[in-house]
Amino acid sequence: MTENTQQQPVSDPELPTQYVPAEVEGKLYERWVERGYFEADEKSDKEPYTIVIPPPNVTGSLHLGHAFEHTLIDAVTRRKRMQGYETLWQPGMDHAGIATQNVVERELGREGKSRHDLGREAFVERVWQWKNESGGQISGQMKRLGDGVAWSRERFTMDEGLSKAVQTIFKKLYDDELIYRAERIINWCPRCLTAISDIEVEYQEDDGELVSLKYGDGEDSVVVATTRAETMLGDTAVAVHPDDERYAHLVGRRIRLPLTDRTIPVVADTHVDPEFGTGAVKVTPAHDPNDFEIGQRHGLPNITVMDERAVITVPGPFEGLDRMEARSAIVAALRAEGRIVAEKRPYTHSVGHCSRCKTTIEPRLSLQWWVKVEPLAKAAGDAVRDGRVDIHPKEMESRYFGWVDNLHDWCISRQLWWGHRIPVWYGPNGETVCVGPDDEAPTGEGWRQDSDVLDTWFSSGLWPFSTLGWPEQTPSLEKFYPNSILVTGYDILFFWVARMMMFGLYAMDGTPPFHTIVLHGMVRDQFGKKMSKSFGNAVNPLDWMDKYGSDAVRFTLARGANPGVDVPIGEDWVQGSRNFANKIWNATRFAMMNGATVEGGLPEAADLSAADRWILSRLNTVVSEVDALYEDYQFAKLSDTLFHFAWDEVFDWYVELSKTTFFEGGAQARVSGRVLGEVLDVMLRLLHPVVPFVTETLWTTLTGKESVVIADWPVDSGFRDPEAEREIGHLQQVITEVRRFRADQGLQPGQKVPARLDLSGTSLAAHEAAIRQLLRLQPEGESFHATATLPVAGARVALDLSGTIDVEAERKRLTKDLGAAQKEKAQAEAKLGNEAFLAKAPDQVVEKIRVRLSKAEADIERITAQVAALPQG
Repeated sequence: MTENTQQQPVSDPELPTQYVPAEVEGKLYERWVERGYFEADEKSDKEPYTIVIPPPNVTGSLHLGHAFEHTLIDAVTRRKRMQGYETLWQPGMDHAGIATQNVVERELGREGKSRHDLGREAFVERVWQWKNESGGQISGQMKRLGDGVAWSRERFTMDEGLSKAVQTIFKKLYDDELIYRAERIINWCPRCLTAISDIEVEYQEDDGELVSLKYGDGEDSVVVATTRAETMLGDTAVAVHPDDERYAHLVGRRIRLPLTDRTIPVVADTHVDPEFGTGAVKVTPAHDPNDFEIGQRHGLPNITVMDERAVITVPGPFEGLDRMEARSAIVAALRAEGRIVAEKRPYTHSVGHCSRCKTTIEPRLSLQWWVKVEPLAKAAGDAVRDGRVDIHPKEMESRYFGWVDNLHDWCISRQLWWGHRIPVWYGPNGETVCVGPDDEAPTGEGWRQDSDVLDTWFSSGLWPFSTLGWPEQTPSLEKFYPNSILVTGYDILFFWVARMMMFGLYAMDGTPPFHTIVLHGMVRDQFGKKMSKSFGNAVNPLDWMDKYGSDAVRFTLARGANPGVDVPIGEDWVQGSRNFANKIWNATRFAMMNGATVEGGLPEAADLSAADRWILSRLNTVVSEVDALYEDYQFAKLSDTLFHFAWDEVFDWYVELSKTTFFEGGAQARVSGRVLGEVLDVMLRLLHPVVPFVTETLWTTLTGKESVVIADWPVDSGFRDPEAEREIGHLQQVITEVRRFRADQGLQPGQKVPARLDLSGTSLAAHEAAIRQLLRLQPEGESFHATATLPVAGARVALDLSGTIDVEAERKRLTKDLGAAQKEKAQAEAKLGNEAFLAKAPDQVVEKIRVRLSKAEADIERITAQVAALPQG
């Protein structure tokens, strides 16, 4: 440390008296972007730090989940940028096949048209028009939040470069026989008229009916149960377990299928659970995935009974009925024939729905394109097992392995017009040709391209390297691949993350797409309930940003972000974070007006007061703690650490202790002003990644430098002073205990009380002026009479409360409180002493009682001391 006692206090910090986020945030963000702070240079010799944005849907708008995830990513990347890394946060959007097509189809519907009226080419052009005019509003909302992304590198999963990447990897997978076409059961949406992925299916408990039906007659009869009676028209067998003696005589025989002119075989299959229901199940291979597998094993025919809109196609009385209408009609017909053995209504069971339109999903046999995932999934699992990729928190690994180790082949084709069209052509004589981006497509009479497009997850699975120019070996790809980390929700661990792992390892010669996967939870309301428009608890984060500022929203979200755990959030908490931003503003402004400065070096240790040495020691400890918490992705803990350091230690203690020094002026005031400036400088830099706007304004005003965005990240200087920490700790004890005693006696905070301070034998003698000022303690006069004496931290504080309180009334109140605490203690001790209770009670209940006992004991000790301190009558 070098001496600096010539610095003059700053009388006007050029800061408004109030912090108004709306007047600051937009201008600051524009300045950051104009100056290129968020851009990344592949020619830089700095160590790269890369992370991609989980690409939001082009149809989407910022919701709390986005705001939460983006806050965490922005905090990580802002810190890395300050640490000197060449930091790339890659932005972009997903074309969102089904969602976007639905939006444009609804627009056409309002015009009285359908996509078929336009034709494929014109419809796709219409979608591009919508995307350019109305899509991507989320980009502007990301700027509102403060996302430090490299906007010049923004990508779209349907742009030219990514389209080339999609064609390239499709061709490579096809040539390696990892893509094939086959008939399988898929999730089909009769409203969107396409296959959809597992992640696009939402399961909910629906009230339906469970109907038990009798197939066959006499000894050749068997009872099966179903919630989808309409599918019986496509039954091609009844299955029983091979060891079930009840049906041994039927296996290999044929029984009559009601309402049809067909007979079907009874087959033995180990998939059937003989303990469930009647032990016999109907087999509809074209409309159930398990039944399809049974059908494959036994060579059963696949009879499709519905068209793409879920309308019955089987000739007869039910033809042309919607599946729900057919269900009722078929049950009625079976009842008329005496085939209904039992009916259960309502029967609540889990039913899949399309996440886009909420239509009930129909399992359907369909000719689709598939990825053979076994070798790809094995590679994705091995990359985590051998340590090339870390999953954080580690306990999420088991969920990851549970998925990739049991992954089924992936249906990648969608019956849409908007998306990456499958690059396969069919010839007039049954030829099939897969075309890469540099290949010429077949021409001539009879050649046609496959009409399907690829699942959106196919292109987004390429995101970590396609956005960097792959398949070309670009400088960006060389510099910024693989990504350093991926930050995303655990809810898409199985879908997006697994696909990126599979494709990255496959396309990039065994190099995984990222070193670390950081998984966060979901945002919920303050009661822990899922946020949903239907629940009436959904929140538009922009409303909160308008009301409280973006920093307040960000800090609230970060402070709730424990690894892999859901995040409850309520408006009261955002308001509290707004108060924190205001506290930072007001306290920093006050400090700067009273001499806080960063000019010159820090004074020598010998010139520092105990309070100066204490706060610098604590500052370096906090720098070290925050660094460790960032490296462990403990956003909640690091935010909490910064909150309590800033509010409790810097503002509530150091600034308050410095007021006396500043008031007295002189050399010590200049020293403390420089120390306070140092603390504010470092503290604002530590806070910046989470609350960027308020810290930028304060830091640039304090330091006169260009921007905290490109400032150096603080480092722990190693300065520690345990003795100063103990000394100030004792000082805090004295002030806290006397304040508590004053409050317990009903004294107003500003009410002055005569006091005698005995600080001999302690390190507190130098702090008498500060103690008296902070506690509103007057010097003792000639008539001083000590009516209460408090021994604290080796010191003794004698107070004259004569005439300030009603002693007898206070004694009665305290005696009543003491009795209540003693009763609470006795009840808790009785429960904890009851062996029968302890044997049955859950651990959390026992722990709550232990906490109650501990609190009661503390209350008894505190109240007893208060009674003893009362003046004796």
